[in-house]
Amino acid sequence: MVRFENAFNSTLSKKAKKRVDTVFLAIKKEKSEKKVGYYSLPQKSKKLLKEINVYKKNNPFFSKQEINDIVIMGIGGSTLGTKAIYEALKHQYSQKRELHFLENCDSIQIEETLGKIKKEKTLFMVISKSGTTIETISIFKHILEEYKFDLSDQKQANQFVIITDEGSSLNAFANEYNIQQFFIPANVGGRFSVLSAVGVVPLSLMEFDVKALLKGAKEFGQSFFKKEQTSLLHKAYHYYKNINKQPINVMFTYSTRLQYFNQWYVQLWGESLGKKNELDKKVGLTPIGLVGSVDQHSFLQLIIQGPENKTVTFISIDDFGKKINIPKIKLPHLEKCDFANGSSFTKLLNAQCAATKESLEEEGIVVDEIKLTTLDEKNVGTLICYYEILTSVMGKFLKINTYDQPGVEFGKIKLVKKFEKR
Repeated sequence: MVRFENAFNSTLSKKAKKRVDTVFLAIKKEKSEKKVGYYSLPQKSKKLLKEINVYKKNNPFFSKQEINDIVIMGIGGSTLGTKAIYEALKHQYSQKRELHFLENCDSIQIEETLGKIKKEKTLFMVISKSGTTIETISIFKHILEEYKFDLSDQKQANQFVIITDEGSSLNAFANEYNIQQFFIPANVGGRFSVLSAVGVVPLSLMEFDVKALLKGAKEFGQSFFKKEQTSLLHKAYHYYKNINKQPINVMFTYSTRLQYFNQWYVQLWGESLGKKNELDKKVGLTPIGLVGSVDQHSFLQLIIQGPENKTVTFISIDDFGKKINIPKIKLPHLEKCDFANGSSFTKLLNAQCAATKESLEEEGIVVDEIKLTTLDEKNVGTLICYYEILTSVMGKFLKINTYDQPGVEFGKIKLVKKFEKR
């Protein structure tokens, strides 16, 4: 279960309520028109699970070979969501198989990752919605050359999976070499695609409980559109109303397991909301991801006594599923740390979260908290859906196109020109 505890449920003025209701109706309309497809992924991806099962049985490499590793080549929306879920939940699994991510054109990281795998026991996955992501395709080329793959040999082609848009250049490439493909719906943008084939395929092949993940997302989405999650709307309205005073939104997750969820949130929030609005005015909110209690010793000082331009969302976990107690040992000269003796590490971590939250509240900083009973697929699915819908709602308040990224394209054009000068 996920509980949302916040400071945004105060009574709205008639004007504010009208604005909130207008945005809610706009989001309902957006969902019903189906131009934005991520809303329906929790339902549609159930069918995808059947396709994956057929692949697992029929692909000779996957069905007959003991696979120790899966390597994903992708970047941004093609990997961040999957990585967030994998890193959050992998401790619950036997780890008979490991998932690796080749995202950046960092030759040291590429070499280190490939040094951990064996070609004959690895499935390679290329993920690019457009099919022409320069980082992804460049790394793909390196893999082909490094391991001397001959894709005209069907046995070797079976060692690859491609996830892309139907009709993309990568789709055409896969057709030419008869490589297994899964498609991303055309109306689903990259950073909103984690519950499509982008995340569902690799996580299913890692034997995660994807059904529970989809169920958590589905139930939250249904609850929101029944208007049972008004706190989300009120939270978005606060952000919108105070965008000039509080343009920075901090996610403070009290679990190391959620550090990659922070990264997913940063892309989703930043790339979706930093835009020119209908009046050609630059608008946006700046996301920051922190991990507690580690960043209590770094960034917290700035939040408490720095500029009052931030809101903070805490994410905590009631039960980590592993109970380790702090020994009742008294060490000479270190008596000041004895107050936690005998308590569990979970109790200490959550007490730190509560103390930090109270400290911020006393300083007048706007905070809210999301509490997970446990860290499991269903609760993570709820979190994903919550932040995707929150992002869409914010886009409506800001009167922007939440789903494009024209600023990113400027750099891509300049990159090509730099290589043309060679």
